[in-house]
Amino acid sequence: MDELIRLAIDNMQLLEFYYDGGIRKVEPYCYGKTTKGNVAVRAYQIDGYSSSNKMGWKLFDLSKASSFRLSNDFFFSIRPDYKRGDRSMLKIFLEL
Repeated sequence: MDELIRLAIDNMQLLEFYYDGGIRKVEPYCYGKTTKGNVAVRAYQIDGYSSSNKMGWKLFDLSKASSFRLSNDFFFSIRPDYKRGDRSMLKIFLEL
């Protein structure tokens, strides 16, 4: 999991994983440990299941995620509303 997340961020590659009822497809931006002590990824969900039926910015607690896989798709620009130094993260391992 760790290696796949790092590769996805480094290569701006879409990441897919099972989370809270279904497969999510996301653009990963920030990987770290949250202020609550959970390892998480801040990502922009572009496709797949969503319990809120909304795509967009989400913070995924990785203890609730499984079946990680790199997509064959990439994203080629950083979303203009992305803010480096995610305040939800106590420690950032890697970010765009």
